[in-house]
Amino acid sequence: MDEIYVDVSLPEQLQDLVIDSDDVGGFLEDLAVFSAASVSEAVGLNVLCGITLNRRRRSVTVAGSSHEARLIDEVQQDFGDGPCLTAMRTHKTVQVPDTATETRWTDYCTVIAERGHLSALCVPLELDEGATAALNFFAPQANAFDDAIVRNCELYASQAERSLRLAVRIGAKQQHAEDLEQAMRSRTVIDLACGIIMGQNRCSQDEAFKILTKASNGRNQKLSVIAEALIRSVSSQEPVTHFER
Repeated sequence: MDEIYVDVSLPEQLQDLVIDSDDVGGFLEDLAVFSAASVSEAVGLNVLCGITLNRRRRSVTVAGSSHEARLIDEVQQDFGDGPCLTAMRTHKTVQVPDTATETRWTDYCTVIAERGHLSALCVPLELDEGATAALNFFAPQANAFDDAIVRNCELYASQAERSLRLAVRIGAKQQHAEDLEQAMRSRTVIDLACGIIMGQNRCSQDEAFKILTKASNGRNQKLSVIAEALIRSVSSQEPVTHFER
């Protein structure tokens, strides 16, 4: 078996994946394809790669080198446990030599064995606090991952996790910017609605805000939703803020 291609150019290749991806999800998909190709060449089999990323306060993101690879990881999420989730929880590599005879995670292993995935190797990725991930490799042959392949996959993962850490940080900053923009947009819409109420009722801004809040509570709707409805009622158009121009 060949060694997994891990040389001085690998970090640059992985960084290029980060640069060329639009978001974290896109990077994970590209990384899964890249990883599957690298391990397939080393093992001499068509190895699939799934990646599971769990960020604090964010939903679990599942990516894969193919639709089947994503499905395998999604099935594990449905079962609520399995080699991937165990690797993420324990921060240790988990190997399943033969899914057809594996006694751990029996239900999950039975399902993927029936789908032709007879070996599994799950390598955790060490990320920033609050985020966990794992590279999950599946092969169509039992005992496909020997000790040398496992070591090389762990070495490869140590390189991949740096790029994933960078992608997650960039994604978090993008999300923060989007959240801030949405908050500013909502604030602008609310201020516009308060202005309308002030004009209609000849009241102060504080009194207008209280009227808007009372309507929000009475209808059990967000303040911004009530504000947008009020603006539409007097302008017959959707409210537009400078963030959308």
